Amino acid sequence: MTEDITETAQTVAAGQLRAFIERVERLEEEKQTIADDIKEVFAEAKGTGFDTKAMRTIIRLRKKDQAERQEEEAMLDLYKAALGME
Repeated sequence: MTEDITETAQTVAAGQLRAFIERVERLEEEKQTIADDIKEVFAEAKGTGFDTKAMRTIIRLRKKDQAERQEEEAMLDLYKAALGME
C-alpha cells in the first residue's frame, strides 16, 4: 500500500513538473513574439525617420520615477564636469 502511495505521489509530482515546464515554454514563445513585435515597431519608427536609440533611451527613462531620473542626471552631470565635458 505504501508503495502505491509513493508511486502516485511521484506521478502527481511529475505531472506538476511537466505542467510548470510547459507553462514556461509557452511564456517563452509569447516573449519571443512580443520581442519580434517590438523590433517591428522600432523598424517602422526608423523608417519614418525617428532615432531609435533616442527612443530606447526615453523608454528606459520613463520606466524610472522622477527622483531616480534626477539622481541619475545629477550623477552624470557631476561626472561630465569632473572630466571637463561641460
